[in-house]
Amino acid sequence: MERPPIFHFNEQRADLQRAVVDRVIAEARDPVFLLNDAAYHEIRRLEPAGKTDEALEWRKLARMLGGLDRARATEILRDKAMWYAKDVNGNFDRRVYAFASRVLPAGMSVFLRPNVVAERHPLEILRGDAMAERIVTSGAIAHIRKLAELGTVVYVPTHLSNLDSPVFAYALQAAGLPPVTYGAGVNLFTNPVLSFFMRNLGAYRVDRRLRFELYKQVLKTYSSILIERGFHSLFFPGGTRSRSGGVERKLKLGLAGTGLEAFVRTSAQGRPRKVFFVPATINYMLTLEAETLIDDWLQEQGRARYIIEDDESTRLDRMTVLARKLVQMDESCAVRFGTPLDPFGNEVDEHGVSHDHRGRPIDPLSYVVRDGKPALDHARDAQYTRELGEVVMQHYLRDTIAMPTHVVATAAFALLRRRMPSADLFSLVRRRDEIVLPWQDMHDEIERTQRRVAELERREDIVLSSAVRGATATELLNDAERALNGYHSHAILRSREQGVALLDPKVLLYYQNRLAAHGVAWEGGIAR
Repeated sequence: MERPPIFHFNEQRADLQRAVVDRVIAEARDPVFLLNDAAYHEIRRLEPAGKTDEALEWRKLARMLGGLDRARATEILRDKAMWYAKDVNGNFDRRVYAFASRVLPAGMSVFLRPNVVAERHPLEILRGDAMAERIVTSGAIAHIRKLAELGTVVYVPTHLSNLDSPVFAYALQAAGLPPVTYGAGVNLFTNPVLSFFMRNLGAYRVDRRLRFELYKQVLKTYSSILIERGFHSLFFPGGTRSRSGGVERKLKLGLAGTGLEAFVRTSAQGRPRKVFFVPATINYMLTLEAETLIDDWLQEQGRARYIIEDDESTRLDRMTVLARKLVQMDESCAVRFGTPLDPFGNEVDEHGVSHDHRGRPIDPLSYVVRDGKPALDHARDAQYTRELGEVVMQHYLRDTIAMPTHVVATAAFALLRRRMPSADLFSLVRRRDEIVLPWQDMHDEIERTQRRVAELERREDIVLSSAVRGATATELLNDAERALNGYHSHAILRSREQGVALLDPKVLLYYQNRLAAHGVAWEGGIAR
């Protein structure tokens, strides 16, 4: 079998950069407008941050724009576009990939759980089996493997944590799927461990502080050309991590839309390349940044900050504590790959053939033909991408994996609301170490929640983890308590003689929110 396209990435790196700039310049209707827009936004960003020298350079440029002819403006625009293309451009080091895929899982298992050496055969350790038991993969894996040979695969998973990118990369490797390119926020590069691997395993830099049109065009063009050239890709269409802990119900599809653009462009050029979208869910027993994220969501009353600069994912000590906790729990993280889709939301079979909602074969090219030829139409294609997003969100719900922490948090929060029926959300989450739920009430509510998610699974509207399916209420409570209380900065709930004490309803809210979109947990007005 041929090596995945990304193994040849560095051979195309310089040419890819030039191709991005050439296309941006060729499609720039008004170079002066693009430069003026960039100057305006950069001055507004840089001056409050105290970066006066950089802001001054942009001010100088802004003052001279009125006297430039188109040729000179285009020359300056090309220089700026090249600078941003260099900043965005990724890298793939085969040696780092070999290290990460063969050595790192075993090394992490030994480092994070030293007694694994005594418990396991040396060959099991070298294969990284201890870590494989903690990150479980499921879903349409064989199906996707075949499609990866027929076209370009674009993964669009849910987004809970800054660990999602390395976790998903590990899941791809464990499932025997080819590695991908993906955009990573520049804030992630402040973590030395994540930064090393991202810089060498296909990640390209996305600076969400840069909101001007030129940067957006460079970023989108870069993504489109990657897909056109057959590089499998990964986007988090939620845009940022889910602050509430809930399954995404609003998607930002800008970069994901480049998959459709790539399909249209290759078809128009007479070298059609199929593009397959794969929804996926990343599910954790524990989330690294749960406390920071739910704090942020509550403080902003649902209006999430665009970037959280400093949270648990930038602190190596918190990552180490979480990793130690996760390797003590079977199936502590589960990645589920959904049914592949074409760029228009139609399901695709193992031969790459699209089928409409009635199961009839359909030609995706028919969606983008104008005057008998495939052609880009930004308004039309934006609507197609929105429709794809609706289908992706439906797949998120059915492929969510319910963990013990989700079930127990849902039960506990339901009892808390029953105890305080007139309290609003903020009154509920402020109650700490004041509410003790009787054992029988907690036991009954966990069973009730478990029955509801089991019924949803029978209807194929959710998936239960093995730790939830068939477990007793006592086992679920013990699993959740053991998980929650060993990682977070303080205990979240604790068994006492008279019942279960709710020590931090705020964190319980975060974990129960994972089941809110399914109608099992309290919604509380959340959308993310």
